[in-house]
Amino acid sequence: MRKKRIFIIVAIVFLVVFGRLFFEGLKLSPVFFQFLFSREIELKKTDERMGVLILGVGGERHEGPLLTDTIIYASIDPAKKKIALLSLPRDFWVPDLKAKINTAYAYGEGKRKGGGIILSKAVVEKVLAQPVDYVVRVDFKGFVKAIDMLGGIEVDVEREFDDYEYPVAGKETDACGFEGEEFEKRATASAALEAFPCRYMHLRFEKGRQPMDGETALRFVRSRHAIGVEGTDFARSKRQEKVIEAVKTKLFSLGTFLNPFKLTSLYDIFRDSIDTDIKQSEYDDFIRLFQKIKDAQIKSIVFFFTSKDSEESALLINPPTSDEYEGQWVLIPKAGNGNFSEVQKYVECEMENEDCKINSSPTP
Repeated sequence: MRKKRIFIIVAIVFLVVFGRLFFEGLKLSPVFFQFLFSREIELKKTDERMGVLILGVGGERHEGPLLTDTIIYASIDPAKKKIALLSLPRDFWVPDLKAKINTAYAYGEGKRKGGGIILSKAVVEKVLAQPVDYVVRVDFKGFVKAIDMLGGIEVDVEREFDDYEYPVAGKETDACGFEGEEFEKRATASAALEAFPCRYMHLRFEKGRQPMDGETALRFVRSRHAIGVEGTDFARSKRQEKVIEAVKTKLFSLGTFLNPFKLTSLYDIFRDSIDTDIKQSEYDDFIRLFQKIKDAQIKSIVFFFTSKDSEESALLINPPTSDEYEGQWVLIPKAGNGNFSEVQKYVECEMENEDCKINSSPTP
């Protein structure tokens, strides 16, 4: 029974989704103050809106194994039976971190065990001004195994696309047979695909409904360098939503949900692939929550930025490369670096209403 309860909690999260510490004089940023001196959260009642932060990391054999490739904020409203999913771009620059938002978990965990959850929670709460009651981190290995255990899923691919730069796990630093001066020359080249072609593979997805095993589904949601519109983080967010819906459909099928073997096997998979601050004393509350949201409507919220979308709909911009962002390609609020006010207003509106207009300030 205990195993089944633990799995149900993990299933809820799976359905819903699917830095540096420094001082300036004696001043400590609010985000890092929470990181150092955080208190335990209090259990939210299951009839109130709660926020769950879902983080996806590459895990072993991936470059930057604790960098959060997927960052999804889920607002769950049991009373209205609504779930709002907000995908945060991994390249979102956070001044308090002096780094991209996808580094928060890795940095916090590097400082102390459990620090990844605490720091990620603090950062997202500051950016969105929304409560993060629970955090769940899942690695890709668990994602793949879980879908395979379910017997695969069926996904409706909205448009066909090709990605010629999908990284091959375990070959991030492969020399591809090049040595000496030739290797050094290629190591400094700007075109990584041409320099070290063995590190990448070609992905192609045809339009239409199709079956996917775990590895195929992972490639579908992780692809970031597709040609055309599918090469954006926002298109990737929509693909994640499709996979979440497909997993929901499969998980709630009669054969899956009533199969003790599959329930136990899925628990065993997630046990080794999850880091979370959900406590055993909260299991019963989550079971009640599970009953309330199993038929919930899911709404996807997307941030647009100027280089890919219209000026009117943009909340984020890609600023010129500079030392301020350590020479990296980043996204910042259109209102200005570190000014999250318009982002927060838009998110709050989307959480409460069906449609919201963006009244963004001029590009700084």
